[in-house]
Amino acid sequence: MRRLLPFAVFFITMMEIVLAQGPNQSGTYYQAADGKKGAELKTALCNVIYNRNEGGDLTTAYKALWTHFKTTDARPDGSVWDMYSNKRAFTFDVDQAGNYKQEGDVYNREHSFPNSWFGGKVMPMYTDLHHMYPTDGFVNNKRDNHPFGETNGDKYKSANDFSKLGSCTFEGYSGIVFEPNDEYKGDFARTYFYMVTCYEEKLPDWYVAYGVNNASETSRNAVLATLDGNTYPGLSSWQLKLLMKWSKNDPVSEKEINRNNAVYAIQNNRNPFIDYEGLEEYIWGVNKDVPFSYDNYEPITSISEVGFSAGVKGGCYTIDGRELPHVPMAPGLYILNGKKILVK
Repeated sequence: MRRLLPFAVFFITMMEIVLAQGPNQSGTYYQAADGKKGAELKTALCNVIYNRNEGGDLTTAYKALWTHFKTTDARPDGSVWDMYSNKRAFTFDVDQAGNYKQEGDVYNREHSFPNSWFGGKVMPMYTDLHHMYPTDGFVNNKRDNHPFGETNGDKYKSANDFSKLGSCTFEGYSGIVFEPNDEYKGDFARTYFYMVTCYEEKLPDWYVAYGVNNASETSRNAVLATLDGNTYPGLSSWQLKLLMKWSKNDPVSEKEINRNNAVYAIQNNRNPFIDYEGLEEYIWGVNKDVPFSYDNYEPITSISEVGFSAGVKGGCYTIDGRELPHVPMAPGLYILNGKKILVK
């Protein structure tokens, strides 16, 4: 005889099933990273997102990118969504690759994380859609394999000053950098967070082989400027600070969410930094000591910054629930009367 669950138990069970879901229809995709934090969370996410459908051999998969871009990088009007230039709207197929003499001639396939940094035509990085974008061929060539950064554009500026190339003005690096438009800085920051997470085990080898021992001075300097030679943090201190800034100033957009879902449908892996806005804070930032919850995620929002002499009164708790008699002198993230505060 079949035993029926009491209604209350059945209801709770169904509620648990409904609630145990990640954002953007990701379901239980990130469940294995649940409860992890900091470097451990980064590694757990690596184990989740590394496995993907490579789309065949290198030649086949690389050629297929032209077709994939029509799904992943089409504007609402059907034109190519180029994040390096706004000079003209490219038409898929018609303006694809080929020779170029100036900005606006053709679009091509851009490795936003330059392929020279990981050995060139090496799978799966070479065809990973999460860092591949259709971009203006001329501007792409100007970018070359320089790291991302901020600059006054003393070397080059694209049409309408949309993208710039020149000496870095961001503290910590003075070499040549490429600065994308403000509109897409967060997109590229989250792309790099994905790359150093998905391929974290390869980072030390890339640093040595394509940084320290690289015969090309330009590429060598770019690798050494971007990576730190370790699986964690993975990014150099100045680059991490820059990308954290970019990600915060340019939040996740609908474009990124739609693209992430489209890429997942093609290669069966996701960019967690798009699904979970502010996730980088749980790995490298103010929340790196807070366990990640894939189905009850709380982004870093509504945080008040207070000084040591702020004189705030009321019940104060550590992020893990320990009650404190007052706002502590030690820097950290706390909960004061139900609101998160960051003491610097």
